[in-house]
Amino acid sequence: MARKALLISPERCIGCRGCQTACKEWNHLPGTKTVNRGTVENPPDLTPYLYNRIRYIETATEADMVRWLFVSQRCMHCGDAGCIKICPAPGALFRTKEGAVAFNKEKCIGCKLCVAGCPFDVPRYDDKDKISKCHLCYDRTSEGLLPACAKTCPTGAIRYGERDALIGMAKKEGYGKVYGEADLDGLGALYAFIDPPKLYGMSEKPAIPESVVFWHKVLKPLAYIGLGGAVAAAVLHYVAFGPKKDEEVKKDE
Repeated sequence: MARKALLISPERCIGCRGCQTACKEWNHLPGTKTVNRGTVENPPDLTPYLYNRIRYIETATEADMVRWLFVSQRCMHCGDAGCIKICPAPGALFRTKEGAVAFNKEKCIGCKLCVAGCPFDVPRYDDKDKISKCHLCYDRTSEGLLPACAKTCPTGAIRYGERDALIGMAKKEGYGKVYGEADLDGLGALYAFIDPPKLYGMSEKPAIPESVVFWHKVLKPLAYIGLGGAVAAAVLHYVAFGPKKDEEVKKDE
């Protein structure tokens, strides 16, 4: 099957956040209590119960006018996924036939190493200490349906289809470079930008942390054959998160 993806066009987005609502409704995600921060952007960050968030970016134009950009923040479904590479629990994170990075909460052990492995700071953990993030509605797409966000978007700012076709479509529409076309073996959430990625809050060259690469190539094989698995995991946790703080130790005691 040809790999599927989302094509997100911030300039088409009107900031209605219908995609946020549709995602919550389909995935039965509860609301989260927040406070007024002086902006309609809400919540202020991804949460275990918010897989897709519209970031409101205010920037100035050359004519001293305000330009608003509305950018969807979500799992990028990397072709070379650091979260999958670093996950020590088989099946907790997996690749769907459409190319999405999905998860199985029952197999998640709550180690949070996927947080360290993600270049985009996406994975969150729920109140049961289980991973939670966008899974590209694989329970819908596997049945030939559109992801809830793409189906709901009224302006075509979020489109879903075959990845190569979406890239061709974006270039035909005049977007010279599609963000995520080649990064990390290609992202499953592509962005059609007319300006440099930095303006949209994106890294110019996203990369998997070196600690994850070391784990995948050196420590993980040792763990699989039973040679120092516990030591390997301990070393990786130290590299990824650093030493346990004194207050954490006191709290545990």
